[in-house]
Amino acid sequence: MKPVPGSILAINGGASNIKFGLFEATPSLKRILSGSIDGVGLPDGTFRTTGSDVADRSSCPSTAPDHRAAAHALLDWLRKRVRRGEVVAIGHLVMHGGPHYWKPESVTPEMLKELRELSPFAPEHIPEEIMLAEAFHRGFPGVPQIACFDTAFHHDMPRMAQLAPIPRRYETMGVRRYGFHGISCAYLMEELSRVASPAEAQGKVILVHLGSAASVTAVLAGQSVDTSMGITPASGIPMGTCSGDLDPGLSWYLARTEGKTARQFNQMINHESGLLGVSGTSSDMAALLAAQAQDANAAEAVELFCYHVRKWIGAMCATMDGTGSLVFSGGIGENSPEIRARICKGLEFAGVRIDPERNDRNTPLISQDATSVAVRVLHADEEWMIARTVLRDPGMEILKGDFL
Repeated sequence: MKPVPGSILAINGGASNIKFGLFEATPSLKRILSGSIDGVGLPDGTFRTTGSDVADRSSCPSTAPDHRAAAHALLDWLRKRVRRGEVVAIGHLVMHGGPHYWKPESVTPEMLKELRELSPFAPEHIPEEIMLAEAFHRGFPGVPQIACFDTAFHHDMPRMAQLAPIPRRYETMGVRRYGFHGISCAYLMEELSRVASPAEAQGKVILVHLGSAASVTAVLAGQSVDTSMGITPASGIPMGTCSGDLDPGLSWYLARTEGKTARQFNQMINHESGLLGVSGTSSDMAALLAAQAQDANAAEAVELFCYHVRKWIGAMCATMDGTGSLVFSGGIGENSPEIRARICKGLEFAGVRIDPERNDRNTPLISQDATSVAVRVLHADEEWMIARTVLRDPGMEILKGDFL
């Protein structure tokens, strides 16, 4: 592995995976190694890594039954490849910062205590993220850890986009629309400025992040003005296993008809719904596309997904009186021409017209030349953005704060 004076480790813990990247602690943020443990808790999980030389590349089964075991496996792997003292900071994606946390901050015991209290906002994410911070504190003692909040990009949304239409007393408890995928959004806006132009990035932009989780965000003059996810990351578009938006009366209906408890309802909307719930077979879009010709339920799951994404894009056009750029990202957004085409069909009223050949080839620009909306496909690198957040202004000063 190439020696460097110092490096930043970025940890991105999801509901069923842990992604990571190690970057030189320089303005270029050159990637040293990266990888992911996917399918945490599943029998067919994988641990894939890519390093700076052949010896660092691997792909092997992961038997991690939970995030704690996955974290230990990752720490063991890293300790064999990272020299003692090389890591100067560790950045963590934290899904929800509630009303008090949105700027990057050093992880402290006080912060972790508050995050535990915020767990009901994102019960599928925050407990695992706290566990990861504690595990990496033990694995890299004395190394500052920085929390990078996924809600930060949307912190300054207009009040009408934040206000939840429920009794006002809940607002004092921090209940409002927050929005998520903020680290992805921040990266995509920087990438759009680079591959297109600063002028395009400062215009009317709609970011469409489509993966196992999915969201649509309207960005005007570089600022988030609305987004499909709201109080929790389970809201908005139907996702892999999450329901997205539902009639709130469904909870009471199922409580009366089936005796379903709040815990059981939460399990249903987060782990048994979305593409998996509608298809009855899979949460994986590629598998559903392969099965749709023979499986009516799979076909309906795909169409429902495209319908809701298209509807949210239309809503975001309304918030900005149109758009100049439509950016697809995420595993589905970057790799499925069929899904992009089906979403864009019907958006001609907004000036969206894609070029079928460009779309099939996954080119960075997939719109027709003679159209008012540039439709792009950009890769979102959340780990790079976490490292950049740690490194950027006020620079490394943040590393001098108190930490665990």
